[in-house]
Amino acid sequence: MRLLVIEDDKDLNRQIVAALEQASYAVDRAYDGEHGHFLGDTEPYDAIILDIGLPKKDGITLLEEWRAAGHTTPVLILTARDRWSEKVQGFDAGADDYLTKPFHMEELLARLRALLRRSTGHATNELVCGPVRLDTKAGRVIVDGAAIKLTSHEYRLLAYLMHHTGRIVSRTEIIEHLYDQDFDRDSNTIEVFVGRLRKKLGVDLIQTIRGLGYMALAPDTAAPTKPR
Repeated sequence: MRLLVIEDDKDLNRQIVAALEQASYAVDRAYDGEHGHFLGDTEPYDAIILDIGLPKKDGITLLEEWRAAGHTTPVLILTARDRWSEKVQGFDAGADDYLTKPFHMEELLARLRALLRRSTGHATNELVCGPVRLDTKAGRVIVDGAAIKLTSHEYRLLAYLMHHTGRIVSRTEIIEHLYDQDFDRDSNTIEVFVGRLRKKLGVDLIQTIRGLGYMALAPDTAAPTKPR
C-alpha cells in the first residue's frame, strides 16, 4: 500500500514517514500544498495524510480541489487540538477522518488501517483468503496456523492483493502501489516477488491472469499447492 504524507513540519513529517515505512507502507512526502497537490493529482495513493496549515496552498483548499476533480482517495487530516472549526471544514471539504496534534503514532497507524479497510470493503484488521490470514495490525501472515516470514516488499504485495481479493490487478497498478516515487521501478521484479510468495505460502492463492495481471482468490477458494 502506498501513502502520501503532506506536512510542513519537517521533523513531524520525518517521524510519520519513518513509522509508516516501519509498518511496511511505501511512502511519498511533501512539505507544502502545491507539491502535495501535484503528487495527489499525478500519483495513485491508497491514502493521504494531510496537514491543514500548509504553506503555498492550505490543506482545505487542496482537499476541496481534489474532490471537485473526482479524486476519491481516503484522506486523514491533521489539525491543531484547539481548532475544532478546522475539523468541521475538513469533513465538509471531503476528509474521511482527522487526528489532532499532538498524537501518538499508534493511533495514526490504527486510523490509517481503518481507512484502508473501509476503502476496500473489509471490516477487520484480519484479511482471509482460504488458509492464508494476513493481520494488518501485527504485520503477520499465517498459513494453516503457521507464521510465514516475508520481506517488506513481499508483504506489501500480498497485502495489496488481499485487500483487493477477487479483482484482477495489473502489473502497472502493482508497481504504482508497491513502490514510493523515488524507487527504481522494474516490472520484472513483480514476477520475482509473486514467485517467492507462492513458494513461501505453499497455496494456490495468487492466480496469474495472462495478459492482464494477478488476482488473489476469493475466501475459501485458495487450495494447497499440488505436489510437483
